[in-house]
Amino acid sequence: MRWEEFAAFAGDGEERYESTIDLDLSLLSKPKDYYRILEVKYDANEECIRSNYIRLALKWHPDKKKGEDCSTSRFQEINEAYKVLSDPAKRRAYDREILPQIQDYNFIDYLNRHKGLILTCNGLGIR
Repeated sequence: MRWEEFAAFAGDGEERYESTIDLDLSLLSKPKDYYRILEVKYDANEECIRSNYIRLALKWHPDKKKGEDCSTSRFQEINEAYKVLSDPAKRRAYDREILPQIQDYNFIDYLNRHKGLILTCNGLGIR
């Protein structure tokens, strides 16, 4: 069938089928940096993560900020970040798989994240 015949056939009042492709656009977006959400360093211990979580959860709780629509989404982000970073197995998996995909580090963030490795590799042995 040539294009002209197909165009005439499709224009006869027949039902047209639209393509329905389900795309998950969240896969195209950059992963979230849970360390920045909780405002902690990459080598933060569990106590520091917990204390920042409590501080931020109290600050962004939707009951405290009733007039702001963004408080609910911010509060959910904080909870999601805490669930991952508070569990040692989930945190290791996040550090190994997701964190390298986040590429908007500036030079200072990169050095802070890999400070111990860089100094050890240079022979200084300082952490």
